[in-house]
Amino acid sequence: MPRRVMQGVVVSNKMQKTLVVRVERRTTHPLYRKIIKLSKKYSVHVEREADYQIGQTVSIQECAPISKNKKWQVLSATTADGGAS
Repeated sequence: MPRRVMQGVVVSNKMQKTLVVRVERRTTHPLYRKIIKLSKKYSVHVEREADYQIGQTVSIQECAPISKNKKWQVLSATTADGGAS
C-alpha cells in the first residue's frame, strides 16, 4: 500500500525530534454544498527540529508508528516564505 504524502505548515517546533504540522484541505459541506476549509494537526518525526521554523511549508509522509501520536515523518521543506527559490 502506498504511503500518503501531504503538505502543511509548521505550527510548533518546541519538542525534541518532533514538529507539529497543520494540514488544510478543502471539501464540500454535505448539506449546504459550500466549499469549506478543514484543518488537522499532525505530530511529525524529524531528527533536527532546529532546521525547521514556524510558518515553513513542509511535505510529510506516513511511516511506521514511532510513538503514540507520531506516525508521520518529514520528506522535504520549502523556503520560509512559502515559494520555491
